[in-house]
Amino acid sequence: MDVILLYLFVIGLFLGSFYNVVALRLSKCESILFPGSHCTNCNHRLSWYELIPVFSYIGLKGKCKECKMKISIQYPLIELLTGILFAFSYYLFGFSVMTLVSIVVSSIVIITIASDARFMVILDEVLIAGILILTLLYFFQGGIIYILKKVVSGVLLFLLMFFVKKVGDQAFKQESLGWGDVKLSFLAGYILGAKVGVLYIFVGAFLALPYALYISFKKKSGILPFGPFLASAILLLLWNMEYILTFLSVLLGGNV
Repeated sequence: MDVILLYLFVIGLFLGSFYNVVALRLSKCESILFPGSHCTNCNHRLSWYELIPVFSYIGLKGKCKECKMKISIQYPLIELLTGILFAFSYYLFGFSVMTLVSIVVSSIVIITIASDARFMVILDEVLIAGILILTLLYFFQGGIIYILKKVVSGVLLFLLMFFVKKVGDQAFKQESLGWGDVKLSFLAGYILGAKVGVLYIFVGAFLALPYALYISFKKKSGILPFGPFLASAILLLLWNMEYILTFLSVLLGGNV
């Protein structure tokens, strides 16, 4: 096995632990630095051996060492998923700028899943930080003109989702999409470009459909955190960008 895959997996595990903190604390408007890691129930300050991604959860049997409060399964799942996505990014793109782009997008996806699924919020701070890092990577990839094209694509997709929201709000007489979903659309266009970016709305809706049906029939609730599915759609389309552009080029007679 390529040692870089292993390194990225381990780095992903530890960053996934940090992403859990980011999602939890920023969603509650708390500092991500102070206080240190602690049990949210009894405020027990966690020792180093309680902070080892995945393994600490298993060793503690999913409970706080002091108060025995159950620890959410979200923590090890987010850690494990981050490690897998980091390693898979390198597996797909090798030693390239695209690997870094994929890792940044994966990070945004992970934090969005953690924050929106639990608190129904997509964090502006995460979107802004992601855009700034991607801008730096895009500069090395294609320069200023390349970045400007990305910005235009982001604005176009933002306006499209804004239009969809307004139509949906009027049709359902209530909020159909959150503003976080609309702002996430700028990021989608910035990453994918306008043509592929349009597809992310449909892919996100397709991914959300099974869960939407579940909460409609089982939970009798119409509240759906759409952000995790939209964010996941961005990552899936990024990974398959080359094939999608080739398909669109053939479909449109080489005009893509």
